[in-house]
Amino acid sequence: MTIVLEKPDYTSIKATQQATWASGDYAAIGTTLQIVGESLCEAVDLCAGERVLDVAAGNGNATLAAARRFADVTSTDYVGHLLDRAKERAQAEKLPVTFQQADAEALPFADSSFDVVLSTFGVMFTPNQEQATAELLRVTRIGGRIGLANWTPDGFIGKLFKVIGRHVAPPSGIKSPLLWGTQERLAELFAGHQQSVSRQFFQFRYQSAAHWLDMFKTYYGPTHRAFASLDATRQAVMQAEILELLESSNRGAKGNLIVPSEYLEVVITKR
Repeated sequence: MTIVLEKPDYTSIKATQQATWASGDYAAIGTTLQIVGESLCEAVDLCAGERVLDVAAGNGNATLAAARRFADVTSTDYVGHLLDRAKERAQAEKLPVTFQQADAEALPFADSSFDVVLSTFGVMFTPNQEQATAELLRVTRIGGRIGLANWTPDGFIGKLFKVIGRHVAPPSGIKSPLLWGTQERLAELFAGHQQSVSRQFFQFRYQSAAHWLDMFKTYYGPTHRAFASLDATRQAVMQAEILELLESSNRGAKGNLIVPSEYLEVVITKR
């Protein structure tokens, strides 16, 4: 008996994902992650004048960090209004950046166009991981660097997505984005290229667990859409589980929330 595995409908999945990230207002959350973009630019040893591409840039954390280091930066995302928010930030700082709406799985640039390609918590969410990897490598010159920041499965965000996944089923047939936060998957995706991986922690700092949840329910696309898809009873159950996760992860003093969230800081040198 032959079993034929049905190919995922990447077009439909991508359209749903695009709508998810366009919901809420990711910039309200994304700006708090700015330090990750700064750290990644240091990790890739960014030099002034280098040609830099930020893929799935969101509201532009890595974009701005690279532009502050006098790189020649092109910033891309497939959600137009997120790029608009990034553009506002660049204009406020008078930083010269080129913005272009683009799909991470079909980048509209020639081979070897960039010295450095960056993505902070962005490209990891592409449905076709192999295609996205191929595109990152294609537009990077030989000897150039690809810098990634990816949430890990065992870190706080990984645990959060597992809670959400118990209530809202992820798209069938595609690999978990959290695999980008494992060295094993990175070794598969970037086989043949030099890799340097280090574990880092971002600290979510909020007034309380309730404050964090209110912000993420309102502004963070995946959480916003997950709650919107459930009835009131199931919303209450998922909310209680997320609050329990926040409280158990909190290292802050009473009346404050500080939650460490592990991610991988990755530098790939293209051979």
